Parts: sequence; C-alpha cells; structure tokens
Amino acid sequence: MVSPVGARPGGKGAGVSKGNGRRQPTLAQLRAFAAVAEHLHFRDAAAAIGMSQPALSGSVSALEETLGVTLLERTTRKVLLSPAGERLAVRAKAVLDEVGALMEEAEAVRAPFTGALRLGVIPTVAPYLLPTVLRLVHDRYPDLDLQVHEEQTASLLEGLAVGRLDLLLLAVPLGMPGVVELPLFDEDFVLVTPLDHALGGRQGIARESLRELNLLLLDEGHCLRDQALDICREAGRADAPVTTTAAGLSTLVQLVAGGLGVTLLPRTAVRVETTRSDELLTGYFADPAPTRRIALVMRAGAARGAEYEELAAALREALRPLPVRVWGQGT
Repeated sequence: MVSPVGARPGGKGAGVSKGNGRRQPTLAQLRAFAAVAEHLHFRDAAAAIGMSQPALSGSVSALEETLGVTLLERTTRKVLLSPAGERLAVRAKAVLDEVGALMEEAEAVRAPFTGALRLGVIPTVAPYLLPTVLRLVHDRYPDLDLQVHEEQTASLLEGLAVGRLDLLLLAVPLGMPGVVELPLFDEDFVLVTPLDHALGGRQGIARESLRELNLLLLDEGHCLRDQALDICREAGRADAPVTTTAAGLSTLVQLVAGGLGVTLLPRTAVRVETTRSDELLTGYFADPAPTRRIALVMRAGAARGAEYEELAAALREALRPLPVRVWGQGT
C-alpha cells in the first residue's frame, strides 16, 4: 500500500490518532505523567492530584505504552525523566493548560451576564434611554461587556439576522418572523411648535389638528418618520407633503424653533431636545394620545434568551422614572 505523501513510520505523518488505528492518550494519563514530571516522586505526585499511587503508576505505564516511548527511569531511590520524557513533559503540560483554559472559557460562557453583548439601538432611542441602560449594566451586570451600535432599523434587523448583533432596542411591532419582541414601555408623542403657534403649549389637542399642520419629519429610513406618517393617516390626513427633513431629532427641533413648522417628539426625547431652545412650546394630545412601543428584540431561540428576558425585566424597573407607561403596568 502506498503511504500518503510526507507520512513515514515513526515520523510526523504517523501521529497518534484514532484515524490510523492507534490509541490516544487520555487526560488522566497526561495528568499523572505531568504530576510525576513535576514532583519526580510517585507518592508526592499521587497526593498532588488526588490519585492513589498504584493508579498513578498504572496511568504513566499506560501512557508509555500508548506513545511507544519510555518516559521515566525508575530506580529504587528516585524517579528520573528520560530524554523523551523531558521533551514530552513540556507538551503534556501545554495540553493540560489548554484543556484548563477551555474549561474556564466554558464556565464563563455558562455564567449569565458575562462576555460580550452587542446591542443595536435606533437613533431616536439611543440618546434618551442609553444613560439608563448603561447605568443598569454597570451597577447590576459589571462582568457584561456591553457593545453599543447605533443604526437605523433595517440595518439593525439585518445585523441581528446574520449574527452581527445579539439584541436590539427599537420601536415595535416589527411584524416579521424569526424574532421575539420583549416590550419595555409605551410612550406618547407630543407636538413641538414655535412660540407663536396656535397650538403651542396646549393640552387636549385633537389628532385631527394634524391634518392642516406643516409637519417636519426625519429622513427616509427612520422608523419615527413612518410612525409620524401613520399618525397623520389615522388623523385623516391623506398625505404629508415633505419640503424639509432632518437626519436627527436635534436638528428637527431646531428647525421648529426657527419657525419652519412643527414636529412630533416621543416623550422620552422632550427634556433633552426642547431645553436647548427657548423658542419652543410643547403641546399634548387628548387621550388616547398617539404612542409608540419600545422593546428589546432578540432572535427566536437565542441561546441567551433567558438572560435577555431577565435584562428586559430589569430595564422595565429602571425605566419607571421616565415619562412612559412601563409594560406590565396597565399596558
């Protein structure tokens, strides 16, 4: 029979493996040999690894038989490593170190809220909720390596689907298969206007008022834009001609302050965005006000699903001070 190229009896190509019919060393054999190599004494080595001396001696003999080399020179007074034993003791220790590292890594993976968690967040949520999220993770889950990615909804969902992201924080419902939504809260929209607007600062604004307003919107791709358009349609507005848009809520609010129109803001954004200008007023809709729902979203069957559900529950508690209706409290 022709041997594979590079393989020769006793050479590197004839390694010990089950594939060529030869036995492999066991971890117990390697551990016994490494202990003897360290202590050069059977009794001390056996005590060090919690094995009886006969069992230790038998394991080393079995390893020698498996490898086909003499590892130890045994005398009545002491134990010495053979030249082969000196070389292979280094290898045995390296193998055992790697196995130990493997077990430590597996234990770390099993431990909840450790390792990396890649969280995707939409831009109309990130500035207003991340302080609460980051504080919660820092205080309650100090071993969790939270990595935040701010992207629009379509990009986040693609990242979740391909495994680039682990968990998303965004507006729902998504109406798509393969994901699980863990609702956190519902929040109302408010109407932000210039100081001289007729609806500025009013309470109980009728949704129908949106039919005639010059509504400023975010750019295409933002889910908040789509939500605002849906609210307008629900109010009976057939279309919402868009002449000016913005890439973010901060710019949108400044456009309102400059008198270019009005806009809709989620309640969580009001304190941050409207306090930057004294040229704005905030109006509130009559009940039921237009709302949006924010949730954590994970892949269906996610390996860390139980952790994500626990995180969602902790977030609901942490978000209670905000002007929202936390999920589970009358929602």
